[in-house]
Amino acid sequence: MSVSKRPRYITPDGFAAIRKEYDELLGDERPKLVEVISWAAGNGDRSENGDYIYGRKKLREIDRRIGYLSKVMKDAKVVDPARCERRDEVRFGATVTLVDEDDTQRVITIVGDDETDAGQGRVGWSAPIARAFIGTRVGDERGVRLPSGEKFYEVIDITYPSA
Repeated sequence: MSVSKRPRYITPDGFAAIRKEYDELLGDERPKLVEVISWAAGNGDRSENGDYIYGRKKLREIDRRIGYLSKVMKDAKVVDPARCERRDEVRFGATVTLVDEDDTQRVITIVGDDETDAGQGRVGWSAPIARAFIGTRVGDERGVRLPSGEKFYEVIDITYPSA
């Protein structure tokens, strides 16, 4: 019996960034750290050897991150928003300009959950604000429940990257 799980959508740029981090950790950072740990282990008593203790801790963190990135890449379903055919509707990869009741604009880009960056307006597709607007068109209004309370937004523009 297979376990049903949500798709792990990601943009081509997001996948490339994860691949780059994976390659740097596996091919550069980890080998250097293993070298430092080997050197530190050769210096005698490991119980009070800061380089050895810190190195082992850092190696565990890197190995955990490599495992996570490997799983993300294995499970990823790369979706190129530049190939979206329905550009009049909010879908994965869309950049959406919203305006609230105070005429304050907010621009979000709907991306994979593994590539979110609130500071850059990159919102994961499963986030409440993204889910509220998927399928909407310019002029549509939706309420979004935020930590500060419910807020209403109108879609005033939808764009997609060009092919």
